[in-house]
Amino acid sequence: MAVNRYKLKSMARAGHRGAKLAIRLLSRTDKLLSVVLLGNNLINAAAASLVTVIAFRFFGQNEWAMTIATVTVTFLILVFSEVTPKVLGATYPERMAPAASYVLAPLLKLAQPAVWFINLFVKALLRLMRLQVSEIGSGSVMGLEELRTLLTESGHILPSAHRDILLNLFELGKIKVDDVMQPRSQIEAIDILATAEEIDQRLSTSHHARLPVYEGEIDNIVGVVKVRRVLTHLRGGGMDMEAFRSHLKDPYYIPSGTPLLTQLHHFREARETFGLVVDEYGDLRGLVTVEDLLEEIVGEFAAASPLETLALLPQADGSWLVDGASSIRDLNRKLRLSLPVETSRTLNGLILEQLEAMPEPGVSVMIAGHPIEIIQVQDRMVKTARIYPRLHAGEEEAVPE
Repeated sequence: MAVNRYKLKSMARAGHRGAKLAIRLLSRTDKLLSVVLLGNNLINAAAASLVTVIAFRFFGQNEWAMTIATVTVTFLILVFSEVTPKVLGATYPERMAPAASYVLAPLLKLAQPAVWFINLFVKALLRLMRLQVSEIGSGSVMGLEELRTLLTESGHILPSAHRDILLNLFELGKIKVDDVMQPRSQIEAIDILATAEEIDQRLSTSHHARLPVYEGEIDNIVGVVKVRRVLTHLRGGGMDMEAFRSHLKDPYYIPSGTPLLTQLHHFREARETFGLVVDEYGDLRGLVTVEDLLEEIVGEFAAASPLETLALLPQADGSWLVDGASSIRDLNRKLRLSLPVETSRTLNGLILEQLEAMPEPGVSVMIAGHPIEIIQVQDRMVKTARIYPRLHAGEEEAVPE
């Protein structure tokens, strides 16, 4: 009963005959318990009777003989039949269970009539008590929370990096594309109505493999262009707008609120790596790539672009200057913070939620133990903020005014 069912199944897949027998026995726990207890009680009763007869023959039929027989039987049963074998079984279940199965399997076949007869009364008694017996083995099935706890407590068995990746997989169903997308204001795109020189410069200086192309307004997306491919074809003879339009690919749209795990499947089925997030009105909300989704699982695996580096500047006093449009999830991951992500997705939104008023330079708020100072405001939004290291108990007076 103490054996790890998953280790037992692993041994059975490796061809261990004893493990296969143990799994077969554990699949019918009622019959297994019946034959074990049947044999156990028969042996205990027989031992008690036998020792009593021996004591009477040696010491006569008196109270001393009964006392000696009772003490002797109790000692022998406790040491050799109860405590020792059960401690061994609990300490080495993977060794004991397959070995015991070679004995218990044939015993179960021999005692099948007696086991069937005993279980008739057991089942009838359970019905009278109105107790519903659960499916055999259902208690060993682990849910998501049990698996999460198992991974968290795996300790030295599993490397921390592997454990973090597995734990991140459990969060993919809860995280939405809106939480990891590049917001609309930070999307690097090309206006097809711009001059050929401007388009050529934008392509040449881009740090991305693909760029959305719009006409007039960012909501009017006309296609997506692969930067390297179009530069290769157009570099020789200058920028030909007709040739540039021929390289545009139809954009791939993603509904706002799509879970990451669902979108990962959609990317694979559509063979896409780049999508534009739109709301229920068709307005552009942001941009998501497969890389953004994979970073939620394995962490960052590519060097940050210069534009991303400028949005996060470390200071000499240990604080950080941060762009207000930065994603809270990115800040938590990169700076090891614990800012709440339930209601707001950007630092600007989180600060406005805490202030409940229009932001002003020099105002500070305390969020999750981190003093955050508003440095620059633009268009009623926090353009730049300074995040200080987390304060400990008794350090509230250190919050900047």
